Amino acid sequence: MRELRVVGVRVELPTNQPIVLLKEIGGERFLPIWIGAVEATAIAYEQQGITPDRPLTHDLMRDVLTALDIELVAVEINDIRDTIFFADLVFASDVRVSARPSDAIALALRTGATVRCTEEVLAASGITMSEASDDEVEKFREFLDNVTPEDFAE
Repeated sequence: MRELRVVGVRVELPTNQPIVLLKEIGGERFLPIWIGAVEATAIAYEQQGITPDRPLTHDLMRDVLTALDIELVAVEINDIRDTIFFADLVFASDVRVSARPSDAIALALRTGATVRCTEEVLAASGITMSEASDDEVEKFREFLDNVTPEDFAE
C-alpha cells in the first residue's frame, strides 16, 4: 500500500464533474478520482475549515465513531473496475467496511485517518506530471485556495 495525501477537489471542464486529486507521499504519482458534487462539497468544507450549522453526513459518521469509541485507522483504495474505484474503511479492530472512495476520503479528513492505495490501482490509474507540469500543479493549488463549496452546485 502507498500512502496518499489529499491535494484537493476541482471541477473538470467541460463536463463540470468534480474530482478529488490525491498525491502519492514520497512519490510522483497523482490519483484523480471523479466524485459527486455532495462529496466534493464535503471534502472542500473540511479542507477549508468550514463548519456547517448542522453536521453533514460525514460529520455525523465521525461523531458516531467518536461516541462509540471506534477508531478509523485508514482508508484503502483497493480496486478499480470499469473506471469505478472501490475502497475500504479500516478500523482499529481490523474490521473492514466497503465504501465509495469519495465518502471514505471525506471521513478520513475528519478523523485524521491515513489514505492508502494499492500499487495496482496506482499503476493502472495514477498519473505522473513532468517538470513542465509544475506550473499546472501551481495553478491547481491556486484554484484550490480560491474554490468554494458553492462552485460545485449545479
